[in-house]
Amino acid sequence: MPAPRRNPVLHAVDLVRETMPPLHPGGAPVIGAVAAGALALRALRGRGTLGAILTTGAVAAFFRAPHRSTPRRADIAVAPADGTVSVIGDAEAPPELIAKGFPAGPRPRVSTFLSVYDVHVQRIPVDGQVLAVEHRPGTFVSADLPEASEANSRTAVWLRDTAGRDLAVVQIAGLVARRIVCDARPGDEVAAGETYGLIRFGSRVDLLLPPGAEIGVEVGQRTVGAETVLAALASTATGTD
Repeated sequence: MPAPRRNPVLHAVDLVRETMPPLHPGGAPVIGAVAAGALALRALRGRGTLGAILTTGAVAAFFRAPHRSTPRRADIAVAPADGTVSVIGDAEAPPELIAKGFPAGPRPRVSTFLSVYDVHVQRIPVDGQVLAVEHRPGTFVSADLPEASEANSRTAVWLRDTAGRDLAVVQIAGLVARRIVCDARPGDEVAAGETYGLIRFGSRVDLLLPPGAEIGVEVGQRTVGAETVLAALASTATGTD
């Protein structure tokens, strides 16, 4: 028996859904405001429908959250963001996390710079649990500068993976970015690759790794959030209770 024929309109809708990435809910207010403004301008001028559609579509693209295939190998940390690796080196965790009990001392850090063209959602780098989430107000210097990690407004998340290792992911606002959205909460059980936050427009994300981690990327390399393996983690647990 031949397969029943599908409605061509429904088939086209399914193809669009499969091709277009979903949007992060945090972008809804901005997209709605831009769409309303563009349509109001079109109503006043009596023209500009195409411009309104293109403007709304361009803004919506900033909040896309595409599906990703995350490697399920043990003892790795995947990229928490799309972008370009801007800084690699040892650094202390944010003091607001250390005050909550995060282990002090230098540890490997990989910083990823997100331009206005990159996907702006952030991803969980390892399977584990959220132990703390801390926001600290700050300045808004260009996120590709090394001092942005210390000076800019940021939200830091303390993760402990299933092997007991402590990591920190830090969302850092940039020169244009003024809004950080973090959906992670202390006590949440999380999986590598899950979307947990959003920074509106250009920004930076730091991943602080456990001591002994072997970084597998280089400065200038492009990363794909939830897919690029940033580091291999030492098999010995370094977390503290």
